[in-house]
Amino acid sequence: MDLASTLRWAAERHPHRRAVSGPGRRLTYREWDERTDRLAAALGGWGVRAGDRLALVMHGGEQLASLHLAAQKLGAVSVPLSTRFGVDELAYCLEDAGSTVVVTDPAHASRVEAAAGEVPIRDVAEVDAAAEAVTTTGTAPPPEESAVSVMLYTSGTTGRPKGVPRTHRAEHAAAVAHVMQTGQRMGVATLGVMPLFHTMGLRTLLASITLGGTWVGQPSFDADESMALICDEGIGSLYLVPTIYWSLLRTGRLGEARRLDNLAYAGAAMTPSLAEALVEEVRPRSFVNHFGSTEIYTFTIGADVAAKPGCVGRAGLFSRVRLIAPEPDAPVDEEVGPGEQGQVIVSMDSAEAFGGYWNRPDANAKAIRDGWYHTGDLAIADGDGDLWVSGRTDDMINSGGENIYPDEIEAALIRCPAIDDVCVVGLPDDRWGRAVSAFVVPAAGIEPELAAARTLAHAREHLPSLKRPKQAIAVDAIPRSGVGKTLRRTLVAGEYTSRGEARA
Repeated sequence: MDLASTLRWAAERHPHRRAVSGPGRRLTYREWDERTDRLAAALGGWGVRAGDRLALVMHGGEQLASLHLAAQKLGAVSVPLSTRFGVDELAYCLEDAGSTVVVTDPAHASRVEAAAGEVPIRDVAEVDAAAEAVTTTGTAPPPEESAVSVMLYTSGTTGRPKGVPRTHRAEHAAAVAHVMQTGQRMGVATLGVMPLFHTMGLRTLLASITLGGTWVGQPSFDADESMALICDEGIGSLYLVPTIYWSLLRTGRLGEARRLDNLAYAGAAMTPSLAEALVEEVRPRSFVNHFGSTEIYTFTIGADVAAKPGCVGRAGLFSRVRLIAPEPDAPVDEEVGPGEQGQVIVSMDSAEAFGGYWNRPDANAKAIRDGWYHTGDLAIADGDGDLWVSGRTDDMINSGGENIYPDEIEAALIRCPAIDDVCVVGLPDDRWGRAVSAFVVPAAGIEPELAAARTLAHAREHLPSLKRPKQAIAVDAIPRSGVGKTLRRTLVAGEYTSRGEARA
């Protein structure tokens, strides 16, 4: 199945149903189908053809979503780029993708102009005006499902971004899997605030179209505006990163969302305390932990967060997962036993899988071996066969000859009432090689040094001696990417300002 047909068929089924809502345009499915036809014609008039890469650097919301869908109708490859990329990263991605055109908005125009080089730039208002002037669009044949639909650049936590081309088949399969794995209802309204340069944002958009639902686009996250949209638009389903859920809880209004009964999260680990607070406030009918990546949308699904907070569950609808020995070159059939930590690998036969990185044979050789994608994640299977992520191979701290992983330590420390956020890393140390170190954000009204001291006291009560931080450092905020991934390398590199410290 291709994505151009996905939208067109939804418009045939539900021509008068609201497809797009929120700030900006409000469109029925018929109107959205027609608007994306006009946008496709306008882009085609500027030379965008099937297979060409259309770069998009702009805020989210209806305009970006419509341009992405217009690219599908042209058979072009949509390349939505992170609005947090600096000039150098943008320049690299635009050149690496071989972009035919880049569309931007006033908020990002200056960086795009500095990065674009020879790539032609179009302002989104210019594209809209050209689309409105289109008098006839015709109906192009739909692209093959094997054609590339989108190329996402992984922002990653190290190195240059990698291009991840994904086909129409993979994108559609991922949307169907998302609908079924999260238990969404037909026609449900969902909040479209996750960026479309990230797989979570695309999944929310495409799942909404597949369901004939209403996609409530929010160009950028603001907790108060999001809560107003959730209440006013009758949002029934949310798919967000934990940091956004935390912000919504802090508005004190989440319990007012009477239609909200479907929660899902991904992108980063959720602490048990946050999961418990969401269950108490929302009492969701369904609460799912989605564990996956840009490369293969679904690894596993933790189907009942209320019953097992933090559990990532078992293989998804179109997935096959193994836990193999944690050594870097372990054979794909060297599976670990129950209760043993292993690295997570996922079959490349998944309908949701990519086919390999764009122009990066080195990255393919590292991540794809013998038909399996090596995720870089470590996990342990419990007695039920459900997986619990225990860390990343790259995050391991070798302290005094012992291998220690931050996730379990962070899960214990976040329950300390003196702090609001925590990140554990290994900092250079003459005695230990790497000293387990906790960076903490003090809770409101708590002095930084006191927050650091109470964190260490909490660790003494709740962690074995091996895993207790040797020091706690109070900072204003934990560095994270645009989708909530913790940037540990920033702290390890010393790029922080200490507000207060304590040592064990």
